[in-house]
Amino acid sequence: MTPFGLNLWLFDGPAVTGAAGFKFPTRMAVVQMPGDAGVWVWSPVALTQDIRDAVDALGPVRHLVAPNSLHYSFLAEWAAAYPDARVYAAPGLTEEVAGTVIHSTISDEPEPAWAGAVDHVVVRGNKITTEVVFFHRESATVLVTDFVQQIPQGWYRGWRAVVARLDLMTAPVPSVPRKFRMATTDKAAARDGVGRILEWPSERLVMAHGAPISSGGKETLQRAFGWLMR
Repeated sequence: MTPFGLNLWLFDGPAVTGAAGFKFPTRMAVVQMPGDAGVWVWSPVALTQDIRDAVDALGPVRHLVAPNSLHYSFLAEWAAAYPDARVYAAPGLTEEVAGTVIHSTISDEPEPAWAGAVDHVVVRGNKITTEVVFFHRESATVLVTDFVQQIPQGWYRGWRAVVARLDLMTAPVPSVPRKFRMATTDKAAARDGVGRILEWPSERLVMAHGAPISSGGKETLQRAFGWLMR
């Protein structure tokens, strides 16, 4: 559990295995909401007793968020552990795939449950997934799941290391992987979403697959999405 700005904490989970045996580091963000709004959990990682104890100390878990259709591996176990929490999912993630009830699919409209504390943008136009990017106002932090990554160099070995380097997953700076660039078939829709993200007064950046950035978050995002916004 690492504090990362006002009322925001980060938790690193175990690696998960994706397609072709690629393993990915995982990271979860937890927001202590104002008033009696409880705790907001973004991209849940594996629920260990230590993590549960730390999260419970922050308050009652009331919001569980799956930010795209790829980040759901531990959603069901969190939903079972916190039956009073509402589950929110990005467009494209179904209950059958998630293995749990989804109370709300996140839309372009502000979400009353967290409006005022957390803003969001639904980034459309990608064939792989539709991702919801979030902005925690108190800490001026953007939360991005897969659309920007910087997996540590040396994380992969052999042919996977070559593929990861060519895909920009392990680039020297946070980058949009090439597979997501190629899958962006509706660039106008993607630009609209990214443009709104770049309007946020962001200072920090949290990636599910990359080291957190404590300053220069807006500039990092501008550089990462330069290929799209030209």
